[in-house]
Amino acid sequence: MVKNKTVIAYQTKSGVSKENADLIADVLSKDFGLEVDIIDLKEEKNPDINNYDNIIVGSGIRMGRWYKLPKSFLSKNDFSNKKLAIYLSAGKAGNPEYQHDQIMEEYIGKILKKRPHLKPITYNAFGGAYSQGGKLIEDFRDPEKVKLWTDKLGKLLSE
Repeated sequence: MVKNKTVIAYQTKSGVSKENADLIADVLSKDFGLEVDIIDLKEEKNPDINNYDNIIVGSGIRMGRWYKLPKSFLSKNDFSNKKLAIYLSAGKAGNPEYQHDQIMEEYIGKILKKRPHLKPITYNAFGGAYSQGGKLIEDFRDPEKVKLWTDKLGKLLSE
């Protein structure tokens, strides 16, 4: 097994969680020399995580709820010997009208309380984008915020 092999497992509807997965993978690979695989949970619902040391789970938020597949992935797998990180893509998380800490508790804190076996080394929520009829309505994406978090994450994964 390759040391520090990393997988990013995500689900997206608007594409933002995939954009974030690609950006996270790029930073971890280029800046930290980690081998990173990306898995779209819609295409591979039950990926084997046994060959990975680091697991990053990403989900979008729609109508205040996590997407089903990342929640199920977190519930079904044993991460006890893994470094786990979680990220979300949600419009509220990037909207300056909302408090980021409050969004983190609303979306991630609740999941962690219901799944006490999960012990992520870090987690974060990033802004999303809303489209309607193929037209972009609101865009709260912030790639620099994703890169800053990924830099911290890379240091934690490299320890």
